[in-house]
Amino acid sequence: MKTRKIEIGDKNIVGQKIAKIRIEKGLKQKDFIAQIQTSGLDMNPSSYSKLEGQFRSATDKELYIISKLLNVDINELFEP
Repeated sequence: MKTRKIEIGDKNIVGQKIAKIRIEKGLKQKDFIAQIQTSGLDMNPSSYSKLEGQFRSATDKELYIISKLLNVDINELFEP
C-alpha cells in the first residue's frame, strides 16, 4: 500500500473509513473505482482519491453506493 504524501483534508469525515474498509476487504483502489462506475455512478479516479483523502465532500448517492459495494451499513462509514 502506498503511503499518503500529504496530510488528510477536512472536507468529509468518511474518507479515511472508506479507505480502511476497502483495504481490509483486499480491494485495490482502481478495482473499487471500476465497481463504482459499473454501479452507474460516474466517478473518476481523481475524484475518488480526493474523497478518500478528504479533499472533497461526498454526496449521499456516493455514500449509499459505496456502502452497498463494501457491504457495510452506511452508518459504519461515520464511525471512527
